[in-house]
Amino acid sequence: MVFEVQVTDAKSSKVLATIATLSPSSAISDVKKAFQRIKSKYYPDRQSFRTEPRGKSLKDDQTLESLGMKSSGELFFKDLGPQVGWTTVFLTEYAGPLAIYLGFYTRPAIIYGAEAALQPRAFVVDVAAACWTFHYAKRLFETVFIHRFSHATMPIFNIFKNSIYYWGFAAFVAYFVNHPLYTPPVYGDLQIYGGLAAFAFAELGNLSIHLALRNLRPAGSKVRRIPYPTANPFTWLFGFVSCPNYTYETMAWVGFTVMTQCLPAGLFTLAGFYQMTMWAFGKHRNYRKDFKDYPRGRKPILPFLL
Repeated sequence: MVFEVQVTDAKSSKVLATIATLSPSSAISDVKKAFQRIKSKYYPDRQSFRTEPRGKSLKDDQTLESLGMKSSGELFFKDLGPQVGWTTVFLTEYAGPLAIYLGFYTRPAIIYGAEAALQPRAFVVDVAAACWTFHYAKRLFETVFIHRFSHATMPIFNIFKNSIYYWGFAAFVAYFVNHPLYTPPVYGDLQIYGGLAAFAFAELGNLSIHLALRNLRPAGSKVRRIPYPTANPFTWLFGFVSCPNYTYETMAWVGFTVMTQCLPAGLFTLAGFYQMTMWAFGKHRNYRKDFKDYPRGRKPILPFLL
């Protein structure tokens, strides 16, 4: 049975192509491959199809038949722009802050002047550098060995936008924490070790959640499952929030801020918490939409509150 699909530009309403090599059982992924043969620059990861010009993007495994098409139909195309792999994006985002912070820490004479290298450094400055290094080294490790992405790519523009955020804040925080005039916390060792303990606890919790999420998705698949607490105590937070990885991440930076008593670190924590809250609400909505039996008592990011 010959099945014909007209591809129309979602913005201009111009007909871009007519594909007549499909069948009712063809999936959107098949449409993307067929469209690439006609318009070679639009590789599948760059394509988005929807049934209405401003509708929601269709999933690759949806069939034409499931969309109500019988012998012909129309799909609206949106160009997602040049794409880049998620792994590349994350490695760029996280390697930058690590290199920038360590540049301020190890080469104070270049940043603050020759006399800066001769001045004694507070103990907490060394601890902060170790914490920052651990955090971003962990992120790089997770990107390569732990994370499994449901989408292979993202718009290339995001690599610049995200890098400006991460790299800019890294320079902002590093400049003040490593400055020769930096003043240690008011409450001394109690504040330093208290913040360090919170940071270490939260980093281990964040890693535990990432491992638990990895185990929910078989390699090479896009399977989504409801995360539940496991024998690992750090995962018990799943009983209260949908995104405990963001909860632990926020806790880690609160600990870092308390430990350093540094305003730029606090601003970085607030900005990160705001962004992670937006992500958590989005993922929470998707969980509740996709799973009818999703636990109703969970909050997106903060237990019982938010």
